[in-house]
Amino acid sequence: MPEPGARGPRICVFCGSSPGDRPAYVRAAEETGRTLTARGVGVVYGGGRVGLMGALADAALAAGGDVTGVIPQSLATREIAHPGLSRLHVVGSMHERKALMAAESDAFLALPGGFGTLEELFEAVTWQQLGFHDKPCGIVNVEGYFDALLRFCDDAAGHGFVRPADRAGLFARDSVEDAVAEILGRLAPG
Repeated sequence: MPEPGARGPRICVFCGSSPGDRPAYVRAAEETGRTLTARGVGVVYGGGRVGLMGALADAALAAGGDVTGVIPQSLATREIAHPGLSRLHVVGSMHERKALMAAESDAFLALPGGFGTLEELFEAVTWQQLGFHDKPCGIVNVEGYFDALLRFCDDAAGHGFVRPADRAGLFARDSVEDAVAEILGRLAPG
């Protein structure tokens, strides 16, 4: 049991500001918010009210969860900063956003998204590889969305550009429940 005033774990979730073209993506974002909340895990994310970001936050909040958003001032209007979060940090740049999200989180989990989602995920994985943190990094591979990316990661390791131990640092699971269980297992002491 956490000591009084201590916070539980927080997982940073990277995901799209668009809902994508499949209802399964929105369902996975909603399930992630509910599952993390049910496990007593706080959500840290990009602070938007739209797309998968909004679905994630809304589901976590509706379940009584703790949700921290981090959004650059320049995107607060475009991604429509979520007004109902537990905490919303408006920062000056994308660099500040990523640094604060990393500082506020104990692990990283990616849902479907575009270039921004991939950039955030791979920065976290690169920081892990370089020893800047030892936080787990995972992917929820909704309906095979990340299959080609995972093949690329395996190929990069096969061609000697990524060490096998570093490749193993990024895991993927097909279901939200399995991904959350894996990330929490990697957070467990011992």
